[in-house]
Order: sequence, then structure tokens, then C-alpha cells
Amino acid sequence: MEESVSVLQRKFRETFGIGPLELRNYSPLTLAYIGDAAYELVIRSIIVEQGNAPVNKLHKRSSRLVKAKTQAEAAARLMDVFTEEELAVYKRGRNARSHTMAKNAEMTDYRMATGFEAVMGYLHLKQDYERMVTLVSLGIGDKLGE
Repeated sequence: MEESVSVLQRKFRETFGIGPLELRNYSPLTLAYIGDAAYELVIRSIIVEQGNAPVNKLHKRSSRLVKAKTQAEAAARLMDVFTEEELAVYKRGRNARSHTMAKNAEMTDYRMATGFEAVMGYLHLKQDYERMVTLVSLGIGDKLGE
């Protein structure tokens, strides 16, 4: 799987003329933007691969794992697991001043979730999917079967 993803990314970049990325130049909110989508794709993939079910049921299962509170809890669990680089990305994301906030979320949870999503975006753009899956497993693994 890892190799096919690399092939996909390479083809994507070749087709659309995208050069090498300088991740340090990306704003934390941009990393969180792509990280939100990458994380949700990981969660939806796990939920779907657990078994076929009506779409409404799939949506309910995945929604509880992608909400700000769950992401904030995952971030708290990962503080001692993050590498120095990931922790720096997390802090930049957490401290970024967003002009929006998720409905039904506390400000603290929203900021921590933004930091978590920034790390997911960083790992996605870095194409380090093995690390992304490891962090997701450590952060919310116990909630996947609920």
C-alpha cells in the first residue's frame, strides 16, 4: 500500500506540475486544512473496512471520531509520542488564530484539534502515512470499536 501511495503522489505531482514541497513554509492553518481531509479519509477508510453498513451508520461512526473533542483527546494522548518536529507543528497549529470555530466545540478543544489536524496535514504532505496511521492508532485506537 505504501508504495502505491507514493506512485499516486508522484503521478499527481507530475500531472499537475507540482514541484517539491517546502513544508516549513506552509502556514499551520493550511496544514490543518489538508490534515482535516487526510485524517477524515483515514477514519472513513477504517470504518468502511470494518464492514459494509448503511451510509447513515457509517457517517455516525466516523463523525464521533472526527469531531474536535475526540481530536483534542487524541492530541493530549500523543504529547509524549510526538517527535520534536511534530510537536512544533502541533503547537503552531494549536496557537494559530483562526477566524472560525467548529460549532458544538469548546475553544480549547478546537485549538487542540487544529494542532492535531496540522500534524496530520504535515505527515500527509510529507507522505509519511506509516507515522500518520501509528499516531491515529495511538490517539483514538480504543474508540474505533465503540
